[in-house]
Order: sequence, then structure tokens, then C-alpha cells
Amino acid sequence: MTSQPPSPPPQPEQPAEAVPTCYRHPDRETWVRCQRCERPICPDCMRDAAVGFQCPECVAEGNRGIRQAKSTFGGSVVRTPYVTYALLVANVVIFGAQYLIGDRITGELAMWPAGVAVYGEYYRLITAAFVHGGIFHILFNCWALYVVGPYLERAFGHVRFSAIYLISALGGSVLGLWLDPLGQPTVGASGAIFGLFGAVFVVGRKLNMDVRGIAVLIALNLAITFLVPGISWTGHIGGLITGSLLAGALAYAPKNNRPLWQVLAIVAVLVLLAVLVLVRTSAILTLL
Repeated sequence: MTSQPPSPPPQPEQPAEAVPTCYRHPDRETWVRCQRCERPICPDCMRDAAVGFQCPECVAEGNRGIRQAKSTFGGSVVRTPYVTYALLVANVVIFGAQYLIGDRITGELAMWPAGVAVYGEYYRLITAAFVHGGIFHILFNCWALYVVGPYLERAFGHVRFSAIYLISALGGSVLGLWLDPLGQPTVGASGAIFGLFGAVFVVGRKLNMDVRGIAVLIALNLAITFLVPGISWTGHIGGLITGSLLAGALAYAPKNNRPLWQVLAIVAVLVLLAVLVLVRTSAILTLL
């Protein structure tokens, strides 16, 4: 008789592999893991990556290392020129109020030196830029803003563009405060528009672009300013000078700490204009 080989001893059963659960949702089973940290993630936590998926924390960590895109001269990239559109709407709405209410709103908002110096209505230095003397006046200013506004807003960003526009308007009013007759009212966004024209010229020079077109436009409008009666040359010249200087300071600011230099430039121009207003106000009150 041949002997049978002994039977192998029974092997212990292997425990079934535990199904991993999402590290953020422990009640959800998943076999998908983050490509960076390899933690299990459920469908709600999956974020598309270049290869596979990542968890929300790894995506956030990666985004912190990506520099945010900036406009040409600082500020966030502008996809829609909201400030330009808001200024257009404000001008149109206020002109509509002028049409419906009449001269009352114009008298309340117009710039005139005595109103600022004698009655202390300093708000007129800015509000005058939002009222207009007629349909052709507002049409030209709105057309110019629509043409050059988006270009400058994309170059400087929302905040810096707003500063150029409003401070240019203020600069035009300040020169009017100094040189216009005390009782002469002026209205219109032309000071701000001329400031934008100057800014376009400065930006073109900075970027080595052909600036002959904007130079001709500025020259033509200056000629019209002095040849056609009833136009405030002080508002146009003051806005042009202010906008050009401020845009130059923002565009040529050192790249190291550029935001700080730009803020200092804006503050410096505002302080200078405020001093000019106070000095002129004091001189007018002394004469009365």
C-alpha cells in the first residue's frame, strides 16, 4: 500500500480590504485619491487637475503660489470697464434730471468761484463735472468717455482710472476757481475728458506707441476751446494738466513697491489741489 501525503493545514481567511472613505466626508466610500496628498476624496471633493483630481485643500494651496494677473500699470486685470459704464450712466441720469427739473439742479451743482469761496460749497468742484449745458455738450463728452475710458481703465485698473477721471475734473475746477470771474458758472465733464486725453498721450509715450493721433485730437479740441465762445478754457486746460501729470506719475512709478508710489502720487496731487483751493478761497474772502 502506498501512503497518502498528509493534507495541508487549513489557511486562515484573509480579511477583506476596508473600503476607504472621503477624508472630508467619512460616511462616503471612495477609491479615488488626491493626486497631491493621496487622501481619499468623494465626487463632491474632486477638483479637476492637469492629471486626475485634487482635493480642495491642495487646490487652494496651489492657487496661493500663483501670482494674480495685473493690468499694465497695476491693479487687477479689467475685463469689463465697469467704472466707465457707471460714469456714463451717472452723466446721462443727471442730464435727464436737468431736462425734467430744469435750471434748479444745474444751479445746485454747477461750479462758480463765489459759490466755493464765499458760500463754502466745495462739493461744486466735483459735481460740476456731472451736469451739462446741452445735448451736444453731453453727447461729445459721453462719446469721448466711451472711446478712451475702457482703454485707460484696462491699463490702470478700476481704482486708478477712477482717480484719474475725478482728479482731472477737480483740477479743471481748481483752475477755474483761480482764473474765472467770481460769478461765472461752469458745467460739464470736459475737464475730466481732457484729463483722459492727456492720460492716453502719456500711456502711449510710455508704451512706445504712435501718439500722433491723440496729439492731433488734443490740439483740435484746444483750438475749439479758444476759438468758440462760451467754452471754459480753464476747465479744459486744468483737466489736461492734472490728468497728464497724474497719469505720468502712475505710469512711471518704480516697479518696486509700485502700489505704494502710486498711492503717494494720488495723495500728493490731491493735497496740492486742496492747498490751491484753500489759498484761493482765502484770497477771495480777503478781497470782499
